[in-house]
Amino acid sequence: MGRSPAAGDAGAAAGGPGAERSTQDLLALARAGDGAAFRALVDPYRHELQVHCYRILGSVQDAEDLLQETLLAAWRAIDGYQERASVRTWLYRIATNRCLNALRAGARRPPAYATYQPEVPLPEPSHRGPEPSWLEPYPDALWEGIADQVPGPEARYEARESVSLAFLAALQQLPPRQRAVLVLRDVLGFRTAEVARILDTTQDAVTGALKRARGTLAEELPGADRDGAPLPGSPRERRIVAEFVRAFEAGDVDAVVALLADDASLSMPPLPLEYRGRDAVRHFLATVALRTGQRHVLIPTRANGQPAFGCYLRDPRTPIRHAHGVLVLGLSGDRITAVTRFLDNALLARFGLPRSLRP
Repeated sequence: MGRSPAAGDAGAAAGGPGAERSTQDLLALARAGDGAAFRALVDPYRHELQVHCYRILGSVQDAEDLLQETLLAAWRAIDGYQERASVRTWLYRIATNRCLNALRAGARRPPAYATYQPEVPLPEPSHRGPEPSWLEPYPDALWEGIADQVPGPEARYEARESVSLAFLAALQQLPPRQRAVLVLRDVLGFRTAEVARILDTTQDAVTGALKRARGTLAEELPGADRDGAPLPGSPRERRIVAEFVRAFEAGDVDAVVALLADDASLSMPPLPLEYRGRDAVRHFLATVALRTGQRHVLIPTRANGQPAFGCYLRDPRTPIRHAHGVLVLGLSGDRITAVTRFLDNALLARFGLPRSLRP
């Protein structure tokens, strides 16, 4: 069938914009080897498929890789597509099973993470996870269109909630198959029968996996009101963020802690460590992040629908400010409920931020 359009091949001309052709026309052309027609067929779903892979895998780079694998597999299998389900459902079937194969293979382990060494000894955490967290932040600029989509009628979560760090961190605690079932049912709103076809299993198996997944999420997710976070860009959010920036850049531990909820947490993926409660967070800030001589510059951005910052550490010997990870805030009401610092400086590039700041 010719070269894959996912690899950048222009393919044969589809005879005009895909929107002017029916799905049947595009399918016929794609089956005849027309790469442009294939792209017109799958491009409406490209963005949401990437977010789907991100939800299951927790990594932006892995999601992009699996999206490309999905499109390549779809291109190769287009002749075998029997139209028993919509094109969208067919693509979700391929993407979901590719993600599950990747999780089973255990190849998703960024080597740079495993060698991270903290600058100073870390205090004993109040909570320690069983293994490193490979969750990465997702730039808002990549998912803005998805946030406005209406999920299926069976969905339990709004699009913005289902990409929040709290939700995704809880999702990563599920076994892969339960993770996929919950995302397909409760996030995307596929019916039980559709999920069973996507995963090539029975409806009873889907129902059982969903029940177990929901039970785990009920324990992992914070008990706060889902609608408690201020709206993005609202005056309330801007005020909280401005106060946090002033306090953090000044190294004022007390002022930062004053902004925290009583049950606030601080974590540093991929380290499986979490500091829960004001006292634990205060001790960490005073002895590690904002210890004497540590001064930061925060450059605002957004990740996972939440306020975020490129974090840079001032070098007392030079005017250069060096990258110090990505910081993401979780908010509820007038308080900060979570501070998450992602340690991998390479993530800054995904937010269009440099590795260092110069005057």
